[in-house]
Amino acid sequence: MPEHINFTKATLDSLPNSVKGKRTYYLDENKKSDDIKGFGVVVEHNGKKHFVLTQYFKRDRQTVRLRCGEWPLVKIDVARNRARELQHSLISGIHPRDIEKQKLIDRKAQKVEDLRGSVTLKDVWDEYIEANKSNWSESHYKDHQKSMQPAGLKRRRSNKKTVAGVLNSFSAVRLADFTSETIVRWIEKEKKTRPTVTARGYRLLRACLNWADGEERYQDLADVDRLFKNGMIRKSLPKIKAKQDALESQHLPHWFKAVRMIDNPVISAYLQGLLITGARREELAGLKWEDADFQWNSVRIKDKVEGERVIPLTPYLANLLNALPRRNEWVFSSPQSESGRLRDPYRKHVNALALAGLPPVSLHGLRRSFGSLSEWVECPVGVVAQIQGHKPSAIAEKHYRVRPLDLLRLWHTRIEAKILEFAGLEQPTGPLEHIRAVR
Repeated sequence: MPEHINFTKATLDSLPNSVKGKRTYYLDENKKSDDIKGFGVVVEHNGKKHFVLTQYFKRDRQTVRLRCGEWPLVKIDVARNRARELQHSLISGIHPRDIEKQKLIDRKAQKVEDLRGSVTLKDVWDEYIEANKSNWSESHYKDHQKSMQPAGLKRRRSNKKTVAGVLNSFSAVRLADFTSETIVRWIEKEKKTRPTVTARGYRLLRACLNWADGEERYQDLADVDRLFKNGMIRKSLPKIKAKQDALESQHLPHWFKAVRMIDNPVISAYLQGLLITGARREELAGLKWEDADFQWNSVRIKDKVEGERVIPLTPYLANLLNALPRRNEWVFSSPQSESGRLRDPYRKHVNALALAGLPPVSLHGLRRSFGSLSEWVECPVGVVAQIQGHKPSAIAEKHYRVRPLDLLRLWHTRIEAKILEFAGLEQPTGPLEHIRAVR
C-alpha cells in the first residue's frame, strides 16, 4: 500500500531512492489535495520524482496512471492543478491521450493548410522528378524537363530561343487551386498548336499529382480523385492518331543513296542501322563495342522493356559497324558530344530525305519501316517482334515460343537482303573473316 505523506518541499526532497528495478509510490495527504483522488508522487531508484494521478477510468474499465510533472521542475501546486484537469477529463470520459491525438490531428490539418497556401506544381514537380528519374529512360526524363521548361532559353543547335513547355503555365499554380475546369481550359488552349504534346503533358501532369497525393506531406492538397474523373477532360483531350510515316520499297533506292552520301560516316551508319535492325533510336545509339560480337555475329541491345535482348549481327550491318572509327566505348561515337556518343542525328536525316525528294519520315519511322518491309519475306510476326523488342502479343508467343539466335539470324538476314535488294545494293556473303581479324 502506498504511504501517505504531506507534500512539502522538505518532505519531497527527503524521500529516499527506491530499490533498483522498482518504484516507490506516495500519496498526498495535504488538505489541498482532498478533492483529488490518487494524487501522489513516484520515486525511482535514480532519485527522480514524478507527480502522478492514479484513478480508475470507467470508460476503459482499468486503472490509469498519468504524469503531472517532474519534481522539482514542476511545483506542488502546479502539479495539483494539472491533476485536477486530468481528473476532470477522466470523469468526463475523455482520456488525455484522446486530447493529444486530437491535437496531433489539428496540427497536421494546420500543416496541410499552410502547405495549401504555398506549395506550387513546380515545387512538387522537381521533387517528383528527383524521386523517380532513376526508374525512367533518358527520353522520358527529357520529356519531363521539356514540359516545364521556361521560354527564352538558348537552344543548343539553333539561334532561336525555346518556347515555354506545355506545363510551364502551371508552374506557379498552387496544388490547392487545381480544378477540372482549369485543366480543361489549359487543354483547349494548348491543343490548338501542339495536340500530341498536350496529350503527353496531361499524362505527365496526372502522374505527378497522383504521386504527390501518395506522399504524406502533400496528401489532400489536391483532390486528385475528383480532379481527373471529370468527363469534360476526356472530351477535351486531343485524339491522337497512330503515326504512319514509313519508307516504302520504292523509296529505298533514293533513301540509301542520300543517307550513304552523308558526310558523317557515324550518322550514315546509324541511320542505316535503325532501318536494318528496327531498334529504338536510343537503344541503338547506346550500343557499345563490347555489345557487338563479331565472332558469333550477335548484338546485345539495352531493351527498354525487358532490359536486354540479343539480336543477330547481319552481314551488311557488320560491315557498316566495322568501318566506323573506334574513338571510345561507343559504336556510334561523337567527339563533339559531352557523353562521347551520338546525340541528335535528326537534322542530317531530314536533309537526306529532302535531297532524295522523299516525304518526311521520323527516326522512329525507320523502326516502323523495318516491321513493314519484313512482310515481303513472309517473316513470322513473332520473329519480327522478338528482333524489335516488342512484348509477345499472344499466350502462345509468350509461353510456347523459344527462338534461338540462329533462327532469328535466318529470318533477319533474309529481311536485310530484301531491303538491300529494293535499294539496289548487294548483301555481303561468306564468312566475315576480315572483320573478325580486326576485332
